[in-house]
Amino acid sequence: MDIWTAIRTRRSIGVMKPDPVPQKMIEQLLEAAVWAPCHHMTEPWRFFVLTGEGRRPLARTLVEIAREKMADPKTDENRAKLAKEEQKPFRAPVVIAVAVSPSDDPKVEMVEELAAVHAAVQNMLLAARAMGLGAIWRTGMPCYHPKMKKLFGLGEKEQLVGFVYVGYPAIDAPVKKRTPASEKTRWIDKDEPYHK
Repeated sequence: MDIWTAIRTRRSIGVMKPDPVPQKMIEQLLEAAVWAPCHHMTEPWRFFVLTGEGRRPLARTLVEIAREKMADPKTDENRAKLAKEEQKPFRAPVVIAVAVSPSDDPKVEMVEELAAVHAAVQNMLLAARAMGLGAIWRTGMPCYHPKMKKLFGLGEKEQLVGFVYVGYPAIDAPVKKRTPASEKTRWIDKDEPYHK
């Protein structure tokens, strides 16, 4: 698949088949990720590939975080919510937790480190599409919770940027539209203010 097709047809696929994904394919996704641009060549990305029962600690941590917000976790409604949280990591056969590990170099800005890791995630998503895999990048407040940081052994400046769920798609990619770039772009070829 050429790059233009991959870009235009990539979609978040949230329903995966339980079939295992060969390790070689996951390694290819990770290799695509590390070729993302990064300022000062810091390569600030870290990956944790969770498969099989390796997803269980993530499930427990999601439950612990959800429980904190509940006045009474033993109600039927809250038990159902906790059971749903516990199943989240098992929606796909592979979950790749992606973290930023920023450089200590004083020239490096955290926003640029985050941008590099986000670009790495996009490379993975496009590579997954090109390889016939489904993928979805999931984030949310539990991702940034101190318990999640502890689970992955992240340092003070490190943080998760999300989870990339990967598997063989169990649904067709939805058809979507985007606003044309021309409607979001202003061309400037004169010495004039950049805003009106």
